[in-house]
Amino acid sequence: MSRLSEVDRHRALGLLQAGLPISEVSLRMNLNRTTVYRVRQRLHETDTVSDRPRSGRPRCTTQRQDRFLVRNHMNNRFSFIESYKRKK
Repeated sequence: MSRLSEVDRHRALGLLQAGLPISEVSLRMNLNRTTVYRVRQRLHETDTVSDRPRSGRPRCTTQRQDRFLVRNHMNNRFSFIESYKRKK
């Protein structure tokens, strides 16, 4: 199941703040009532609806390095990864 986008979370909150009940918001947005309730609950608890940090291995490269690697690969798709290591 996919995550609810931040835009949709704000849209649901806007409908709730307009005075619509949770059941009506869930019908209009084609969401489960529990989902709408949890969005509202998260706003009350954390003052935000953005995603929380997730666990997992920390990134080894920056976004700039990722863009560099993708651009170089797209320019020369047949080079070996070792050549990227030597360029650093």
